[in-house]
Amino acid sequence: MQTDAATRLEETSYLSRPEGRVAYDVDGTGPLVVLVPGMGDLRATYRFVAPMLREAGYRVAAVDLRGHGDSDTTFATYSDIETSGDIVALIEKLGGPAIVVGNSMGAASAVISAAERPELVKGLVLIGPFVRNASMNAMQRLLLRVAMAPLWAAAAWKSYLPKLYAGRRPEDFDAYRNRVVASLRRPGHAKAFSRTTRVSHDPAAARLNAVTAPTLVVMGEKDPDFPDPKAEAAWIAQTLGGVAVMVPEAGHYPQSQQPEITADAVLQFLRGLGDRA
Repeated sequence: MQTDAATRLEETSYLSRPEGRVAYDVDGTGPLVVLVPGMGDLRATYRFVAPMLREAGYRVAAVDLRGHGDSDTTFATYSDIETSGDIVALIEKLGGPAIVVGNSMGAASAVISAAERPELVKGLVLIGPFVRNASMNAMQRLLLRVAMAPLWAAAAWKSYLPKLYAGRRPEDFDAYRNRVVASLRRPGHAKAFSRTTRVSHDPAAARLNAVTAPTLVVMGEKDPDFPDPKAEAAWIAQTLGGVAVMVPEAGHYPQSQQPEITADAVLQFLRGLGDRA
């Protein structure tokens, strides 16, 4: 299943924004589900889960972040707030409301979208979510900025990615990592990525209490971005009045490391929204 999904050709469409275009693909029929990747990743991170959602009767749109993948690098800003604006604009273009699935940084933008435009976001799925800033001292922040400087950002990210895939790796991990790195080496992309690494998640944290949409938190049991992934997932779920699912043998990317488990959890959540409606 993974090999077939990985070789599926994506037809790229573009959402026009004031400073450039944001790339996405959309397919399927039924309620709209918008898939948002994290920093340094591509919309193809959902290459295994998206077909399962479509087959279950959903219209699925996967989007690239600003300055990532097929999106433009002409934007002045790359923060959670701007990405949230892109999500809202895409839902409006495709016809909402939608369930928004956000991984990592994409989860923070999904939270802001749900808080600001509740009529457009009827459910949230937060995967490996950063909805508040990680605890870092000044030296750690400086080292991160140096490590992700544009000149060597692609090489640094290539070296770091295996750590984020703690646990089970997808069969196409090497090919997909090469695809991510090749994208970062396109003109302007390393600079955009470097600027994205400096984003603060304070705006998302400030809006958590304003979210009313039902929420599912999906967290890899081995996610290295959190000292205690289970505790972080539980805190987010409790704060948002949602539920948390822990995925075994998965790090920061359960959607590609354990796609069947992740898709099952998401589909159960979506069916619950249908029952609620």
